[in-house]
Amino acid sequence: MGAAIRAVPNRAARAVNLLRTVQFSHPPSCPCHSNPSHHHHQPASSASTVARFADRLARPGPSRGSRGYATPRDPSQQKEYAFEMAASSIRFGLGVTREVGMDLQNLGAKRVCVVTDATVDRLEAMRQVREALDAEGVEYRVFKGVQIEPKDYSIKEAIAWSKAYAPDAFLAVGGGSVIDTAKLMNLYTCYPSASFLDFVNAPLGKGLPITRKLHPLLAVPTTAGTGSETTGTAIFDLTTHHAKTGVAHRNLKPTLGLCDPLNTRTMPAPVRASSGLDVLCHALESWTAIPYTERVPRPANPVLRPAYQGANPISDVFSLSALRQTVRYLPRSVRNPEDLEAQSEMLLAATLAGVGFGNAGVHLCHGMSYPISGQNPGYRHAGYEVDAPIIPHGVSVAVSAPAVFRFTGPSNPERHLAAAEAFGVDVSNVKRESAGEVLAEALTRFLADLGDQPAGLKALGFGREHIEALVEGTIPQARVLMLAPGLAKELEQERDQLRRLFEDALEH
Repeated sequence: MGAAIRAVPNRAARAVNLLRTVQFSHPPSCPCHSNPSHHHHQPASSASTVARFADRLARPGPSRGSRGYATPRDPSQQKEYAFEMAASSIRFGLGVTREVGMDLQNLGAKRVCVVTDATVDRLEAMRQVREALDAEGVEYRVFKGVQIEPKDYSIKEAIAWSKAYAPDAFLAVGGGSVIDTAKLMNLYTCYPSASFLDFVNAPLGKGLPITRKLHPLLAVPTTAGTGSETTGTAIFDLTTHHAKTGVAHRNLKPTLGLCDPLNTRTMPAPVRASSGLDVLCHALESWTAIPYTERVPRPANPVLRPAYQGANPISDVFSLSALRQTVRYLPRSVRNPEDLEAQSEMLLAATLAGVGFGNAGVHLCHGMSYPISGQNPGYRHAGYEVDAPIIPHGVSVAVSAPAVFRFTGPSNPERHLAAAEAFGVDVSNVKRESAGEVLAEALTRFLADLGDQPAGLKALGFGREHIEALVEGTIPQARVLMLAPGLAKELEQERDQLRRLFEDALEH
């Protein structure tokens, strides 16, 4: 007999094995049934990744190793005990845009709404899309009225266009603004009688769950940033409140994301940088979010389980990988548009981060970014072809990042040190209480070295006189603030903490 050969699992196989570990450690069968592998019959171990999360579910006292099934007196304080993963199917490779006509034909689409913006409509990506659809005889019409950093009124105009056309499939070609707009066009076309605020995140909207299947949506990203091709989230400005909000539900996610690195070559350097900083913060925030087992309340029905659930063992794999890739490849991508390897790796990092944060969530950088962009005092970021002042999303999230991770460091020093290590910091002799400061310093250096990034809110035109309005614009972002480690639950304490965070973010 020949020597045994050990096959080393690849990254995807390790992720699948990790999911199986979760399922094995907490099988769905009733604990009253015979199950020798059930944790009632096994000594508790805190060595595994899953156990570190599962330990938080254990009851205090002698039975600490067992899951608590007793219902607390206050159901609103029941902690979560499960997480679930949802992401779009992804096809990645040079030239995959050419396959989109066949994909729509395979789906049986008869009437396709192609969603893009005026800039992307003139680029190679849309030329490839038109050729692919024409080659397969797919009937389609193009909506190119997407607004960069969408507003509620621009979304409503797009929805009205879609309802009039009555498509049975959608194809989004562009950055996050385009893909998010297409998601909402799809949603409200399938719910024609719904009020606009019905599905918008609470407390600004009703936050109703999406309970029916939507039309197929294919997404062709032309920026390496939002990861919107993988997620069930769509963001826009609610102009009446001067803040960003959106809709978040698994049923909103695209059917398929076609990630073609050839489509990101046309991004100007400032757009590459801003998009990449969004990836960076997606990865950092999902990596440092509260564990899913600390989130309250536990949903009364699985359909109510939010898309943003808190850090979990599978999201961790994607988030940390995306962070390392972004630190390595974003500077190269910004400096050299001909560096195809860097462009490809950044598109892959955006997709990985999308899977990570799409299930774990983001927290303070994004929560604070919404009023920063919504209350723009007049800043115009170079490299964006728009008529009005604009703080690009990636810039608005990164500008507060040093302050945020200085604040969250004490919540989980080990994770913050691991993140600092991804930036090349030698953390071997760093004290745990310095973790947040070390990560903040690494972020500040990274932003400075990247170039052309505002060194704090003052560089965007904000001053101390704007802080109260920024705080009040952040408070409604409950969907992400609930995942912020170290943030107080009591409203006035939360306001004080946010006030100090904005003050710290005025200058790096």
